[in-house]
Amino acid sequence: MFDIKKIPETIELAEKSVVVNEETAKRAISVLDLTSLNDDDTIETIEALCAKAQTPVGNIAAVCVYAPFIETSWKSLGQSGIKTATVVNFPDGGQNAQRVADETANAVAAGADEIDVVLPYRAFLAGAPDRAAEVITATRQACGPFITLKVILESGAFPDAQTIYDAARLAITNGANFVKTSTGKVPTGATPQAAVAMLTAIRDAKAEQGLNCGFKASGGVKTTNDAGLYLAIADHVMGPDWATPTTFRFGASSVLSDLLAVCGVNTGGSLSTDAGNY
Repeated sequence: MFDIKKIPETIELAEKSVVVNEETAKRAISVLDLTSLNDDDTIETIEALCAKAQTPVGNIAAVCVYAPFIETSWKSLGQSGIKTATVVNFPDGGQNAQRVADETANAVAAGADEIDVVLPYRAFLAGAPDRAAEVITATRQACGPFITLKVILESGAFPDAQTIYDAARLAITNGANFVKTSTGKVPTGATPQAAVAMLTAIRDAKAEQGLNCGFKASGGVKTTNDAGLYLAIADHVMGPDWATPTTFRFGASSVLSDLLAVCGVNTGGSLSTDAGNY
């Protein structure tokens, strides 16, 4: 059972356990989805992003790009093991399930390993969860069994943690492999409060339904301390060995520079892609 009153306590305990050091930074790098979702992206900028994804202290988890750059990404990443992710129903979160399914199928055909779909959050908030569920289910079917599906809740648009929890449970029930906080295109991205709600939904879905799901913090994760806090929250809610690339991600563009600096790697500030609020 989700107890909203326990959120401040969980966050306080996590904050006390955050350590900004090389171990934390390397752990964050390993679960990073390095993201560039700019209107002026080019083949050259995506190739540069993919080069940055292969760092001196280890590779990131995935590169997230717009659909026209899927092929550029997977070709550039080669045999690195880094996944190529893209976004669909982005950033509006529309309700047309067939359109989103077609968009997803095209992305998979182009070579995407992972699909980040925006939940029809306005429909959900307006009391139409079935419409939101239809889009998730259609996207899941278009992904097939082997493509990772991340459902973006746009948690900054939700009125409270209980509603975020409910949306996360809906997404998990309908086939999400991850629930993700934000598109990075709205004023409020990831927050510790949303993270607790979503991770609790993940924990409860496992306990009550036997469903496995991961968590992705996206929107506003800019420093090693930010990353360390979300990892600490996951450790507290899910256990210290839970957060790995198969269960936990960050969606970010600028945090990599700070993570590498903590590891003693001088990037000259060249790793920011200025991708919205990521």
